[in-house]
Amino acid sequence: MPSGACCGNSANNHHTIQLTTKETTMSQTIQTNVNVSGMTCGHCVSSVSEELESLNGVENVAVDLNPGGLSTVTITSTKELSPSEIGEAVAEAGYLVVANEA
Repeated sequence: MPSGACCGNSANNHHTIQLTTKETTMSQTIQTNVNVSGMTCGHCVSSVSEELESLNGVENVAVDLNPGGLSTVTITSTKELSPSEIGEAVAEAGYLVVANEA
């Protein structure tokens, strides 16, 4: 796990995120929603946002922080992002992607 993981978690603890497959096209942009578990503070939000914003085509990342529950991350991009792209970016922030089985 990268040393950037926050909130005093040890290397054996993992945050998880769950991707939703809902994507909507609005004015030439795509919005992808990601549910994140384990984010508890502004530093968590900043870490995940920074990594996602570094992806090619990402215009904005908005986080609805819900400490202790699922936080919703909305990624606005000019192109479709693959789950692996999102997963790799989130892994750089110290979180894990969990496939949505719904």
